Amino acid sequence: MRADARRNRALIVDAAVDLFTARGPEASMEEIAQAAGLGVGTLYRHFPDRRALLEEIAAGALRTLLEAARDHAARPVSRWDALRACVRCGADLPLALTKSLSDGAEAHPELGPLVRDLDALLEDLAAGAQREGAVRDDITPREVVGLLSVAVCRPGARPDDALTTVILDGLSTRTVSRGVRT
Repeated sequence: MRADARRNRALIVDAAVDLFTARGPEASMEEIAQAAGLGVGTLYRHFPDRRALLEEIAAGALRTLLEAARDHAARPVSRWDALRACVRCGADLPLALTKSLSDGAEAHPELGPLVRDLDALLEDLAAGAQREGAVRDDITPREVVGLLSVAVCRPGARPDDALTTVILDGLSTRTVSRGVRT
């Protein structure tokens, strides 16, 4: 891909993330093109439809979170601290899009493998946190990941909002874990 085409694609994705974050997935393709400073034809050359654009954004968010999760898992910290760091990172990404795309067939070739790799890594971290005694052991690591997904894969998720804090406090074996603020 030529340098100007890569730049235009990045402008489209950045504008779409900003608009979808501000207004939800109802933002029109024309508004996205305008926000990117490009013509709508350029947008459609890169993304033939809204779903293709949403899938690209979701894949980018998942790649970012997977890279961060690998980095946190490699650090010499407790597995619970690594999980909470992943929640902090995930809450800052447009992960709600991954949930909105899960109802249809995946056209983006990276989505399925990214979700599987991320889930496997987070399940390993959850199991490690349970072995450390930091996370309650009356639920499976897969259920821990499901709860963390509820916390970060929703519009408006923040690392310190009430829902995220309650979920983290409920997973912790400590009486009050203070969510991700510690």
